[in-house]
Order: sequence, then structure tokens, then C-alpha cells
Amino acid sequence: MSRSASFRSFLLGPILAFGPLAANEVAPAAAPAAPAAAHAEHSDAPVSPAQALQRLVDGNARFASGHAEHPNQTVARRVEVAAGQKPFAVVLTCADSRVAPELYFDQGVGDIFVIRVAGHTLNDHVIGSIEYAVEHLHAAVVVVVGHEKCGAVAAALSSERGEGKIGTLLEAIRPAVRDTRNQAGDKTDNAVRGHARRTAKLIPASSPIVKNAISAGHVKIFAARYDLVSGKVDLLP
Repeated sequence: MSRSASFRSFLLGPILAFGPLAANEVAPAAAPAAPAAAHAEHSDAPVSPAQALQRLVDGNARFASGHAEHPNQTVARRVEVAAGQKPFAVVLTCADSRVAPELYFDQGVGDIFVIRVAGHTLNDHVIGSIEYAVEHLHAAVVVVVGHEKCGAVAAALSSERGEGKIGTLLEAIRPAVRDTRNQAGDKTDNAVRGHARRTAKLIPASSPIVKNAISAGHVKIFAARYDLVSGKVDLLP
């Protein structure tokens, strides 16, 4: 196939084998000393998974420290990407209005391919969207981001069945609830973390396209958690 200290430098290896990144792959992000120039432009050159990770690490450090650059948001950028998109990352996250990947990763128009659904649950449409971004847009990383105080996860912890199609959404989250029910600590946050990890593992298990891209070293997958107050994204081991 043709392929073109909060947020820690862990990459999921081929087929979700966790392991620390080598020091020469990704450097820890340092908080900026002063605000950078507004609306900086970032290159769309093809990136490796490690380079894509570093862009997300750096962007989250800027956002969390209050030094967001708001890159790639100019009129010229809009005109440029109208001809075609080349996102370097896929982010699957919740539909919660407080959780906006372009903001907490400090990215701009055309930088990340975002898929949002309550509880970042998987179905064929979501998996197909990820496959499109990996196979045709050549995104180098896929990040599944759960978040603090997720309402969908909190509802899945209850015994309610949910009205209409809400029940099917809750049932997709409940395996993580069962897996984490005996863990010490906050039950909702434990389930948030467990659900993000489980979703990240299910993506290649459900998609030969993504599985093959991981095996070839073209893409890596993360599970992560976003903190609503601090603005920090933590990768989950």
C-alpha cells in the first residue's frame, strides 16, 4: 500500500503493542516562555507517526499553558486547503461541546481529521471514516481521546437503558464499565480511561486496512484522556 509532563511520549506499536518512544523519536514538549505570533503557518509536508505525535504534543502544551498560536487559520490557508486536504492525524473523540480537538491540540484548518460521536463509540461509519483518513489521506496517527466528566460514560455506569438509540450508545460503553468496576478510585474516570483504551484496541481489530497500516509502520494509535480544567491531554499506558 502506498503511504505517503502531561502528554507523554508513548506510541502504540504495531497492533497496539504499547511501548515508550525512543528518545530520538519525540522530545518532551516544553511550555512556551511567551506567546508566539498569532496565526502561524505549519507545513503540510508528509510526517512520520513520531513527527505527527510531536506536533500534537507541542500543540497541547501551547494550549494548556495559555500560549496557543492558532496556526493555519488564515484566509490563505482556507484557499490552500480548498484544493485538497492532507491531515496529519485522526482524532476520534466525544461530541461533548467542551471537547474540541482543534483547540486543545492547537491546530488549524486541514490539520486533523476529526470524528466526534458521544462517548467516542465505534460503528461501521466511524471505522470507515478512520479507514478513509488512513488509506487515502495518509494520516500518520489515530488518537482516541476520552475526557474528564464524560456524560455518556456516566450514563453507562447507571442501570438506565436510555431512550431511543441512546441505549445502543450506552451498551457500547458498558464493556469498559465492567472491566474497570473493581478498580480503586473514581469509577467514572476509570471507565473513561478504560473505554478509550478499549476503543483504540478495537479499531485495528475491526479494520484490516488500519491493521495493515500499523504493521507496515505507516500509522500509530493512541488512547488518551483530556482534562477539562487543565486543558492537558494525557496518553494512557
